[in-house]
Amino acid sequence: MVTVIGIDPGLAATGIGIVTGEGQQVCSHAYGAINTRGDLSLAHRLDIIYSKLTRVLKEKKPDLMVVEDVFSLEKYPKSGITLGKVCGGILLAGYQADVAITEVAVRQAKQILTGNGNAGKDQLEKAVRHTLCLSEPIRPYHASDALGLALIGLFRFENYMRLNQMKSNKKSSLR
Repeated sequence: MVTVIGIDPGLAATGIGIVTGEGQQVCSHAYGAINTRGDLSLAHRLDIIYSKLTRVLKEKKPDLMVVEDVFSLEKYPKSGITLGKVCGGILLAGYQADVAITEVAVRQAKQILTGNGNAGKDQLEKAVRHTLCLSEPIRPYHASDALGLALIGLFRFENYMRLNQMKSNKKSSLR
């Protein structure tokens, strides 16, 4: 049995989705979000995300963490920088918990789950809900995005673990 955690990074809300299963078979799932208040300092908000994620990782002990890769819109470069800071904390939490980590671009995730790399949030949520045979909408959208990433990690687990092993071997040979 494999446990995969998906993370949709965000400063106001970081989505978390966890699936357990084997191959294409999902046995259980859970989802939620780590929310931070806008009136707090950036450092405080990053600490909240890092601390809560660290607790989840210690409790659930996932085999793989799939994080939505950072992207930045030319119109909003500061948002991309802030998102990069959030991702840094997320990656550090995963590394310190000794979890294999992979990053997946949002367009790639949408393509895998819906067949359309330009799918909207609603389309993606419906695809995730359909895969998990759920009738009620998954909210917030950050959580459904994170669940989608976790599903991708489960379905492609062997491939991701092979890639992680190759990266580890390469680092070892460079030392």
